Amino acid sequence: MEKIKTFIGKWKKKRHDSLNFRRRKRHVEMARVKAGASNALAFLLVIFLALFLVLAFFYRLKVMGPSMETTIHSGDSVLVNRICYRVSSPKRGDIVAFLPDGNQGAEISVKRVIGLPGETIQIKNGALYIDGKVYNSDISNETIDHAGLAENKIKLGKGEYFLLGDNRNNSEDSRYESIGEVKKSELIGKVWLNVTFSNFGLME
Repeated sequence: MEKIKTFIGKWKKKRHDSLNFRRRKRHVEMARVKAGASNALAFLLVIFLALFLVLAFFYRLKVMGPSMETTIHSGDSVLVNRICYRVSSPKRGDIVAFLPDGNQGAEISVKRVIGLPGETIQIKNGALYIDGKVYNSDISNETIDHAGLAENKIKLGKGEYFLLGDNRNNSEDSRYESIGEVKKSELIGKVWLNVTFSNFGLME
């Protein structure tokens, strides 16, 4: 009789231990599931926030034509910061996207800011002058074959900018009547990032 009681006692203890083990195992598994779900939710939230910021503050643009080569190649896609010029003004060297004459039906152009409001621009003997001094650019110092409107001095008014393509001799820019001086109100924003895989990087 004593042996039977001992056997039953051991069986109950073993069963109790087994039940506790299964409970602990389920608890651990549930904790892992909750942690995984929490991480997945956080990841999705980050992705959603990133997409929201891109859609809210940036504009994706495909650049066509060779005027900005070799900085930006024809067919490259870039992100344009649409907010920065609402709180600040363009600086010399900025790459900007704009609508010529603010024409909503025109094709968006991408060029580099060269002349700032109040400055005098002229191109003579193949060189670019700002306020009577030769402008030496780190981007392009090639001889400019066509001066266009800048053959004569151009005095930029308030909120007006003189833009050139980096490919100076293959660019329709502020030297031409179709574009001329570009007003700040015509700017869509600053070209911030080239998102093309082969040419990925921040724009300078």
